[in-house]
Amino acid sequence: MKKKRPFKLGTTSFIYPDNIIPNVKKLGKDFDEIELLVFESVPKEVLPTKDEIKELAYLGKDLDITYNIHLPTDVSFTDVLPENRIKAVDTIKKVMELCEPLSPTTHTLHLDFTPFPIDAKAGAETGAETGGEITCKGIKKWQDRVKESLDFFVSSDVNPVDVSIETLDYPFEYLDNIIEEYGLSVCIDAGHLIKYKFDIESIFNRHKTRIPLIHLHGVDFSTYPPKDHVSLDRTSDELMENTINILKEFKGTISLEVFNMENLVKSVNWLNRIKFL
Repeated sequence: MKKKRPFKLGTTSFIYPDNIIPNVKKLGKDFDEIELLVFESVPKEVLPTKDEIKELAYLGKDLDITYNIHLPTDVSFTDVLPENRIKAVDTIKKVMELCEPLSPTTHTLHLDFTPFPIDAKAGAETGAETGGEITCKGIKKWQDRVKESLDFFVSSDVNPVDVSIETLDYPFEYLDNIIEEYGLSVCIDAGHLIKYKFDIESIFNRHKTRIPLIHLHGVDFSTYPPKDHVSLDRTSDELMENTINILKEFKGTISLEVFNMENLVKSVNWLNRIKFL
C-alpha cells in the first residue's frame, strides 16, 4: 500500500537480483516511481528492448507509477578525447529516445570530474593516483569540455530541462554557471554530499527550482573509504540533519538509491519515523 507523503517515493530497478520488469512488477504496488538503472550501454543487449519499454509503459499505467532514467555511466561527456565525447552524446541521446514512451520525470546524467593535466607520454589524462594536480586551468579545461558536449547535445532536439546533472564527488559550484546557461535540471545525491562532506543546503537553495529528483541513501563511515548506497540507518542523525531539513521542504521524487531488499526495508523504516505532514 502506497503511503501519502508530500513527495513521490521511489527506488531503483535493481532491488531483486533480476531484470528490470520483474523488479517493477514487485515494487510498483509500494512505490510511486522507479529509477530505471541503465548504467551500461554496451553490449547493445544490456539495454531494454523496444518490447520491454512497451511493457514498462503498460506497467506504469497499471500500477500508477512514473519512471526516471539513470543514464549510462560507461560513456563520458568530459572525456579528454573529442571522439569519445561525441560517442557519449550520441549514446545518451539514443537511450533517451528509447525511453521516450515512458515519459520519464527526468534523466540523470553524470559529468565525471576530469580536471587533471595531460600526460604527454601516455597521451591521456592522469588522475590523483599518478600524481595529477587539480589546478584552476585544469578545471577550466574540464568545464570547456562539458560545454562542448552540451552544445552538441542540446542542438539535437534535446530539451535540457529533461536532464538532471547529479552531484558527485566534486564541488558542485563548478557547474553552477553551466547549469544556468544551458537550462539544465539538478539531481541532488544526498548520500554523495554526505560522503564527501559538501553542504546540501547551499546546493538545494541555489538550485531548488531545478531539482526534480533526490537520490537518498546511507553512508557507512565505519569503513575506509566510507561505503555509500547502504541503508539510511547506517548514517548518524547528526550527519543526516541537514538532509532531513531538505526532505521536509521537497515536493519532487525521492529515490532510495539502494540495491537490495535489506537496505531498502531499513531505509523505508528510517524514512517512516520522520514527520513530513
